[in-house]
Amino acid sequence: MLEGELSDPRIAPSYVTEVVLAPGGKSARVFVAVHGSEAEEESTLAGLMTARAYIRSQLRDRMGVRHVPELTFAIDRSERLTGRMDELLDRMRKRDKKREDKSAGQPVPGAQP
Repeated sequence: MLEGELSDPRIAPSYVTEVVLAPGGKSARVFVAVHGSEAEEESTLAGLMTARAYIRSQLRDRMGVRHVPELTFAIDRSERLTGRMDELLDRMRKRDKKREDKSAGQPVPGAQP
């Protein structure tokens, strides 16, 4: 629905990563991952907030229920953070390997040749 049916040009290519339903089911927070810059994330969030009444009506019709929770949208940056953590861990591993290689090639102080 996000990419195909919403015609708002502010909505960048995105997908729903998680929906957290509040106890009692009166509200739900929808986490959305956006492929793009922070500016595109913000414009997508604005577009989704504008379209939330339409999204709720579509959900009501498709699910065949009488009550659909109030929707709020939030940007999910966990994928971006995971990528950054992987990058930092790779750098650390490379640095450790260089240190190991460097120390393996040098004689140990106080050792007999």
